[in-house]
This record gives sequence, structure tokens and C-alpha cells, in this order.
Amino acid sequence: MTVKIYHNPRCGKSRQTLQLLKEQGIDLEIIEYLKSPPNAEELNDILQKLGMEPRELMRKKEAEYKANGLDDKTLDRQALINGMVNNPILIERPIVVANGKAVIGRPPEAVLAIIL
Repeated sequence: MTVKIYHNPRCGKSRQTLQLLKEQGIDLEIIEYLKSPPNAEELNDILQKLGMEPRELMRKKEAEYKANGLDDKTLDRQALINGMVNNPILIERPIVVANGKAVIGRPPEAVLAIIL
């Protein structure tokens, strides 16, 4: 089983989650999403696996959220997804995808539910 982690090495929770996965001996695909952001189709797939709507996955305290007008409540799903694709810093992290499911590693131990 290969597990994907959408990782930001500058984020403590992301580093903790990555370490936890490594300790489990998991075969990992590490995606530094700030350098290689998911496209709209991938992000939509991740959202479906998370059972979330786009705004729930967004880091609303980042400056880019308001600067790009993403706080506009009338924006549709696709506009919000595009906002995250164009500003990947807005994507909550880390996201772990395995076994057709996804989970946000907050707390890091939350990922164990989909890999064990």
C-alpha cells in the first residue's frame, strides 16, 4: 500500500505526521504541495475522500484568503477549489490519502484510522 501525504516541511503537525507514518514503515509518496500543488481535479477528489466542502479545507487566516476575495460567501465550489489550486498555502495540512480515504493529520494520530 502506498500512502500519499500532502506535506509542508515548515509545518510542525505535517512533520509530526510524516514521522509517525515513517515509524509505521509505510511506503510513502511525499508531495510538497506548495511546490507541486494538486490540480482542480485532484483537489476535488481529495475533498470527496475527506467528505468536506472546499471552504472547510481552507486556511482562512492566511492573508491570501481575503486578498483573493475567497471570503466572498457567494463563490461556488469550483471557484473555491480554483482559489486553493492557485494559492496552495490555503490548503489545510497535512492531508494523508490511503485506501480510498483521506484524513487531515490534526492530530497526527488521526491518520492511523485509514492506514491500519
